[in-house]
Amino acid sequence: MSEEVVDEADATTETTATGQSDRYVRKKTVLITGCSSGIGRATAEAFLEDEWLVVATARDPSDIEELAAAGCETLALDVTDPEQVARAVETTVDIGGAIDCVVNNAGYAQMGPLEDVSTADLHRQFDVNVYGPHRLTRAAVPHMRAQGEGLIVNVSSVAGRLSLPGYGAYSGSKHALEAMSDSLRAELEEFGVDVVLVEPGPVATNFTERVSEELPDSEQTPAYEHLYELIDDMKLLGGGSDGPFASEPEEVARAILEAASHPEPPTRYPVGPLAQFGSYARFLPDQLRDAGFALLRRLA
Repeated sequence: MSEEVVDEADATTETTATGQSDRYVRKKTVLITGCSSGIGRATAEAFLEDEWLVVATARDPSDIEELAAAGCETLALDVTDPEQVARAVETTVDIGGAIDCVVNNAGYAQMGPLEDVSTADLHRQFDVNVYGPHRLTRAAVPHMRAQGEGLIVNVSSVAGRLSLPGYGAYSGSKHALEAMSDSLRAELEEFGVDVVLVEPGPVATNFTERVSEELPDSEQTPAYEHLYELIDDMKLLGGGSDGPFASEPEEVARAILEAASHPEPPTRYPVGPLAQFGSYARFLPDQLRDAGFALLRRLA
């Protein structure tokens, strides 16, 4: 994406050989959701280091005060609130003069066997992981289409390519995000707007603790006791966020920044060994994958 020459307070100054500043170059602007920790925070820091104008958001702005001190613009944003979403996009355009990139990172994992996951919990999972990115995309795309360029980065997961026992709600939301991103990419191609999926495997964040919080807290069916033990140990994803295959948040952030800096970014960025494996495992016959899950239950 090209840099636009404008006369704005948020621009950097270019200096000629004679030492005279002759123009202002607008910084590229990125809006990032879910910056309170983990991938979102690392992504904000990566873009800031690359001299973007970074608008970092979180539900509670006090969680991102350090990012504000580092130089990010910060906003309160709950992606389930349509008014906050619209306001965040308009504020970003006002601050930066444009909106070059949106990183839909905010999300969480609702775990548990589908029999035990209530419809209300399933709706909340989709409200954050699917409807949230949809709201933000709908608000940002008109600006990008008018600009003739832009990038939507949707942070998915290896679980969006390969569904595991106990991951039905979470994988369902990420599968939906993947399908919507593929459609959106084709819809926006003629307007110069790119759509990219970043697909991490386990990441060394507080994901494990959040998983425990999001398990069904009542009416856990005794028949699934062993499955709950597996989820609690995070063994279904090669050890989970503190396991041997976990990537660092900075690795995911680098992939997101690379996508934003690439003139023709690839459609998908798998991050980590399990993400690479998941890209191929989904092509295995269903019977073979099911047999693998059965073996995993016996070994764990």
